[in-house]
Amino acid sequence: MNFKLILLCLFGTVFSIQAQNSVKPTLLENSGSISGKIVDKKSNEPLPYVNIVVKEENKVVTGGITSDKGTFLIKNLALKNYTVEIQFIGYKTVTKAISLTNGDKNVNLNTIPLEEDAIQLKGVEVVSEKSTIVQKIDRKIINVGKDLISAGSTAGEIMNNIPSVSVDPQTNAISLRGNSNVRILIDGKPTNMDAAQILQQIPSASIKQIELITNPSAKYNPEGMSGIINIVLNKNSKLGFNGSINNGVTFGKTPKVNSSLDLNYRSGKFNFYGNYGFNHGKYSNHGFINSEETNKESLLKFDMNSKRTSHLAKLGFDFYINEKNTFSFYTNQNISRDHNFGSTDLNYANDTNGDQFQPFDSKSKDLSQTYNFDYKLDFKKTGHNLELEVNYNKNDSPEDALYTDLNRNDGTFIRSRSNQIETLGKNTIINLDYINPLTETTKLELGLESRNENTANSFFLNNAYNSNFTYERTIYSAYANLGKQWKKWSFQAGARLEQYNAEALFKEVGQADGKFKDDILSIYPSTFLTYNPSDKNSFNLNFSRRVDRPSLSQVNPIREFSTPTLDSKGNPDLVPQFTNSYELNYTRKTKIGSITSGVFYRRIEDEITRVLFTNGDKKILSYDNFENNNAYGFEISGNLDFKKWWSANISLDAYKKKVKGTIEVTPGNFEFVSVDATSFNARISNTFKATKDLRFQLSAMYRGRDLSLQFQRNAMWKMDLGTSYNILKGSGTISARFSDVFNTMHFAFDGDKPYKSNGQFNWESQSAYIGFNYRFGAGKNKAIQRKQRDKNETQGGGGLL
Repeated sequence: MNFKLILLCLFGTVFSIQAQNSVKPTLLENSGSISGKIVDKKSNEPLPYVNIVVKEENKVVTGGITSDKGTFLIKNLALKNYTVEIQFIGYKTVTKAISLTNGDKNVNLNTIPLEEDAIQLKGVEVVSEKSTIVQKIDRKIINVGKDLISAGSTAGEIMNNIPSVSVDPQTNAISLRGNSNVRILIDGKPTNMDAAQILQQIPSASIKQIELITNPSAKYNPEGMSGIINIVLNKNSKLGFNGSINNGVTFGKTPKVNSSLDLNYRSGKFNFYGNYGFNHGKYSNHGFINSEETNKESLLKFDMNSKRTSHLAKLGFDFYINEKNTFSFYTNQNISRDHNFGSTDLNYANDTNGDQFQPFDSKSKDLSQTYNFDYKLDFKKTGHNLELEVNYNKNDSPEDALYTDLNRNDGTFIRSRSNQIETLGKNTIINLDYINPLTETTKLELGLESRNENTANSFFLNNAYNSNFTYERTIYSAYANLGKQWKKWSFQAGARLEQYNAEALFKEVGQADGKFKDDILSIYPSTFLTYNPSDKNSFNLNFSRRVDRPSLSQVNPIREFSTPTLDSKGNPDLVPQFTNSYELNYTRKTKIGSITSGVFYRRIEDEITRVLFTNGDKKILSYDNFENNNAYGFEISGNLDFKKWWSANISLDAYKKKVKGTIEVTPGNFEFVSVDATSFNARISNTFKATKDLRFQLSAMYRGRDLSLQFQRNAMWKMDLGTSYNILKGSGTISARFSDVFNTMHFAFDGDKPYKSNGQFNWESQSAYIGFNYRFGAGKNKAIQRKQRDKNETQGGGGLL
């Protein structure tokens, strides 16, 4: 109660006085009024912001909402007969018949209790038992349930269990529809954090939804050739104080702990929310690379370990100034520390090359901060609004590493190298969006955006300055969308105009400065056509043009990682790649669920791809632009209930593409080559309901081989078992999972350019997980007018990402 009083004193006093004064208006002489008070039937507490609808002969005449104290007064009504409907999410609707006459102009309905609606409340649980997949006009939404949460402790681990997405278990690189050029967003906002870091540090229990936007409309940032993956963190708007606690332990070679806490407090005009996630554990992986380079045949073995601790916190509030004005703020704070240590063991077939044993020890930390402000103005007409949003992100990531080279045969010291890398990135985005429903079937969306991103990297070798890299880009854009509905058809067309400016400077001791500058004006059109011949059938055809601008890691020439024979670094000379993307999707609703199938085609210009080439005694793993490319494929997924006790999420996909470009085919020799690559993937997740509270899960995934110009990645598969049991009258859930039952999941490859090689990477894929989730608080959901982009639904409000 003290907490509530403090909040009201700090934020609500003035507005509460306004709300109280607003219920004392002056009435017109020949008009009437309706008043009353709405309370919860069980607790007898007043309910604010309840919808009051006044109808005359089933036509809406006027309406209003209750004040902070649950009271309402609707004035200036003609003296007639009316029907009053009292509507509130989570409660049963109450209807009252009212008659206003000269003798009884002002009707007081007194106190009206509202009763909970069990059916509605069931649909707004904090976490559902089973994950669900919803197909929207331009995206696929995966609502994360307990089955996915128990699949792993981090976002990266559960990503491998959803359709169309794959995560490289060695590097955490993410791909969508077989392509790694994908844009990652957190709550619809970009971040300077590397995608691999994001996936490692976000606890799975903090994720509400994962949205796959394979062909975004013109209102969205066009970056990311294969589309956008938006990770939506938990946040709710229930009245009162409520929340949930999640705790889990994963047992591999060593235990890993993950926990999260979600809290929400809703009172009057304010909604406060926050969540905190914690991950801690030691991770281990090992493997080998066998090289058959002439006169340098070798076997490289590596043993890598990492100790990781991360904290992720989100705090925010919504302030409902009045019915037409809303102000929102939130901040994400991410703090993590990594300690990576291990060794690489290089053994040449010819002893004269000098075998090496290289222990390494690396410590890094990451501090990422995001601050978001949003103001939304709703005009008189429903759906007519203007929204201003400012988003600022800062990321600071220092690393300190030590590499020691020893003679493998006798252990004598050869040399040591210390690496210190400083990385500081900043990102500012300002959006202004306008939506106007011109008619009941026509909607206009307009928007402006300004983005500025800059990053500074410094590299010190053996405590002495070696090089630094600065990179800045500014993008100004404007978009327009026009949507039209008629009968069973829906159409949306739009275009986005962008002015892109980028500038980079690379300085290295003893080398000439490397400069890069780019200035591009581009237009990105998009169209969507939907046909719904019946409630059970839906067809969607769409087109968009997209761009994949080189990321910082792809252009940064400062090394990403190093071994005695291999360095990984970026290429400052990369140019953007452009893609024309076409999709056709069909959704069929059946008695047992919905099935969505689709085909797609992409025309890719100047494709950015990984390359391997030699540079003296070392191999360089980098990036380059290849020739134009074509890619096409199909997907099918279903969310099905075969029996009352058996449901499943099933997905299949296949992709085919022709990859071509100039590569090093043998050491020192470059040629133009092309290959046809086909990849097939399949996933199934079954849920079996033994009792009302007991569930079992059986899931499996298969990822087919993939082919690039220089390597072939071999097929991978695994099977998982899980169970969950509800306790404490449904408020608590115990979950357990055994992953990779047959210990078959590992990454293996074969290559023949520029020389024959093969390798395998192994990690703690086989593991056991046990977790507990507890939900508390008895708040009821309220129908707030939170900005549409909070859910990032194209059919809703306008928005630029």
